[in-house]
Amino acid sequence: MFSLNSGAEGDRSEGNANLDPAREPAPQRRPPTALRWLRRLVGLGLGLILLWAAAVFWLGLLYWGVPPVSTLMLGRWLTLQSVEREFVSLDEISPQLPLAVMTSEDGRFCDHHGVDWDALRDVVEAADEDGPARGASTIPMQTAKNLFLWPGRSYIRKGLELPVALYLDLIWSKRKMMENYLNIAEWGEGVFGAEAAARKYFGKPAKDLTRREAALLATALPNPLVRNPGRPKPRHQALASRLMRRMEGAAPFSDCLKG
Repeated sequence: MFSLNSGAEGDRSEGNANLDPAREPAPQRRPPTALRWLRRLVGLGLGLILLWAAAVFWLGLLYWGVPPVSTLMLGRWLTLQSVEREFVSLDEISPQLPLAVMTSEDGRFCDHHGVDWDALRDVVEAADEDGPARGASTIPMQTAKNLFLWPGRSYIRKGLELPVALYLDLIWSKRKMMENYLNIAEWGEGVFGAEAAARKYFGKPAKDLTRREAALLATALPNPLVRNPGRPKPRHQALASRLMRRMEGAAPFSDCLKG
């Protein structure tokens, strides 16, 4: 016969079973300490990248009207080292200097939009284990490096240069790009910009530079801490003479710098 007691006993057995510690869900395990630290580091890294990207965005806009400051200049100020730099407009720089820099560093400056993809592809294909060569760098890429990155050759830095160069070329005119580049380029220990370089090496303002002096300054850029435009060594003089010959036919390619 059906028994109410048996039903009650069944309910009690189920209740007891539900109270059985062996049937309780296992507590959630916390991830290992190493994994937690890895997550924190990844989060910190992403935060720093976003902060850097925001700085690039806003400083790029700010440098339309405010003299730009390179990372090398900032580093010297932070370590209490001297910085020689006097910002001047492109109109206050001899047209021979931007022509020399374009001819030496970036012959397609007026044509590309921050990155010379053909030159970059050729250099990457021929690159050795030391990383991409300077020949792939455009003036916008060098400006991006000087303003927001670090010196030295590496694929990481080169990869960061590309989007920054494209961004700067988008928001700046070619004249502003050249003006900013010539005011932050390093021309010796603590010497930044065309005006400081012209006065240090030739005792004159940048607007009075001759073609030969401009060629000496332009050919010093790949190694400014070794090549002295005021006292050029034979190889430096030979490079400058070769550049001067190339500059004779390069003037039409600088039309984008006209005001």
